[in-house]
Amino acid sequence: MNPIRMAVAGTLESSDVMVRVRPAEVLSLEIKSPVLEQYGDAIRQTVAEVLADRGVTAAEIELIDRGALDCTIRARLETALERALS
Repeated sequence: MNPIRMAVAGTLESSDVMVRVRPAEVLSLEIKSPVLEQYGDAIRQTVAEVLADRGVTAAEIELIDRGALDCTIRARLETALERALS
């Protein structure tokens, strides 16, 4: 199921991530992170897993990371998707 409205979850505090989800025609992902070079692949993998679990095939997703752990990224994305889908 794809998002029907814009939604946000998370903060810009240290060790957190802000996730914005918007309706779109295709799937796009933008990641802003000071650790993108080191952990970009892991972040993308986490996002891909959550999107696959939720059946999302079209959405605009923006992550502004401040050094969040994988579990935090997953939780924030799931929360934003839940808000965008309902």
